Amino acid sequence: MWVRIVTALAALVSAAVHLVLWFDGYRDIEVIGPAFLLNAVAGAVIAVLLVRWWHWMPAFLVTGFGASTLGAFVLSTTVGLFGVNEQWTGGWVLTAAVSEVVCIIGGLVLLRAGLAGHPRTSRAPKGMARAR
Repeated sequence: MWVRIVTALAALVSAAVHLVLWFDGYRDIEVIGPAFLLNAVAGAVIAVLLVRWWHWMPAFLVTGFGASTLGAFVLSTTVGLFGVNEQWTGGWVLTAAVSEVVCIIGGLVLLRAGLAGHPRTSRAPKGMARAR
């Protein structure tokens, strides 16, 4: 259960950072602004799903959430993303990056446990045998 809680908190942190940055002016950037708002909403929804729905799907979602968000930032710091070129500086950047790494790791741990059928973590999808 603690892995779900920590991972949900990490998704909320990432969502909060993106919402704060959206209010700080990113909302005016074409494509990036709506993406930041979508990230804020998605992170909050995924966090709720993680602690309320004991299934492998929220673990899959939070893994993808962390990977896609961190991946988009890495793209924006290297080749640019929709005309935005960022840098690895500042508290918001580091906070979001750490939370997204926690989302990826926590999601993978939960997926492994869920797909193995661990009874305290998640249910195995239909057709998958439970580990005994």
